[in-house]
Amino acid sequence: MNQVGVIGAGVMGEALIAALISYGTAPASITISEKRKDRADELRTRYGIKVEDVATNVSKADALLLVVKPQDMATVLDEIKGSINKSAVVITFAAGKKISFIEQGLGTGNPVVRVMPNTPTLVGAGMAAISLGAGVSADQSKFVSGFLAATGKVIEVSEDLQDAVTATSGSGPAYFFRFVEAMVDGAKALGLSDADATTLTVQTIVGAAKLLDESGKSATTLRENVTSPNGTTAAALASFESDQLGDVVAHAMKAARDRSQELA
Repeated sequence: MNQVGVIGAGVMGEALIAALISYGTAPASITISEKRKDRADELRTRYGIKVEDVATNVSKADALLLVVKPQDMATVLDEIKGSINKSAVVITFAAGKKISFIEQGLGTGNPVVRVMPNTPTLVGAGMAAISLGAGVSADQSKFVSGFLAATGKVIEVSEDLQDAVTATSGSGPAYFFRFVEAMVDGAKALGLSDADATTLTVQTIVGAAKLLDESGKSATTLRENVTSPNGTTAAALASFESDQLGDVVAHAMKAARDRSQELA
């Protein structure tokens, strides 16, 4: 892509700018539009990118990243539809907003790609799922998958599964953080200091995730490997089962999926 425009330069917007540069996009080919002048100046200094008003930005972009909140998307689409480069691929990162919503809001016939990223994108360990709208070319698809791969892993799914993706990887980091909070509190209740409880919990989970990612074994196999009959781990897992942890997680994910559907 000769020119990449980014609308919205918050935390996720910055992570995507870094990914674009890591992918090989020249900073001078990236233009942001951001309402907060101090934030725009900060990113221009940090990355060597350009800053333009929205109309100028979207008129020049071959790829346009919409990194705005779902509730702001309709306003943004109305603002850019009169100026957008009609051949640009539009890449939306707003939870719940369907490709058809973007297409109808623009009314310009631009090809649209819908993406659900997650917050570990900020440290290069993200998970993104993409869905392609009608008219997205092979080169445009390759570009989107390529720069997102610089933030972590990427899969392609049919759009009807995007709400399930939101409930799994989009909201998933918060489930993990809540579990960490509970483990830390549990460790403190057993007498450990806050610092020691945090260190023990975080490193245990980081190590377990690394083992799961690199061992090639399933979570079920790894769980069974560490669970001796009638041992301490077995006792803990029995408590999980009696408290129906699996049902709790499943219900939470369904709630997240349902809310994503409502945002449409």
